[in-house]
Amino acid sequence: MRRMTFSFLSPIHKATRQIALHLAGPCAEEGVSPAEGHLLSYLRSYGPCPISTILSVFGQKPSTATSMLQRLVDRGLVARGSSPDDRRSVLVRLTRRGIVAADRLRRKLVQLEASIHSRIAERDVEGFRAVMIAIQEATLPLAGKESKS
Repeated sequence: MRRMTFSFLSPIHKATRQIALHLAGPCAEEGVSPAEGHLLSYLRSYGPCPISTILSVFGQKPSTATSMLQRLVDRGLVARGSSPDDRRSVLVRLTRRGIVAADRLRRKLVQLEASIHSRIAERDVEGFRAVMIAIQEATLPLAGKESKS
């Protein structure tokens, strides 16, 4: 059987694994998994936010997200509370300790991003963005999305 070549998906999958491995050490220093570190970084930029947003952004099952959030609550890195706008909605926010951890992880992400950027030309960045837009457009119908975000 002829081996199928994936010119986009295999490199993206490999890069995702390499990024997770690269961040495993800094995340371990904070006492979190790479997925939890990613959530802390996200909350630092976009929090507080409803759990529904976290589910949408991270594409996790509710049970997985609930377990991850509970571990972060237990470590004192995030807190859950009612939304002032809608008492039925639960907001997740970073605690002071979570902000400190998120800032340290964010510095590692900024360093990684700068290191990657230093190795490529601007036209490469534009090509990368074009590929990412193509992936988004190609997967939107499968994901049942009606509009681009």
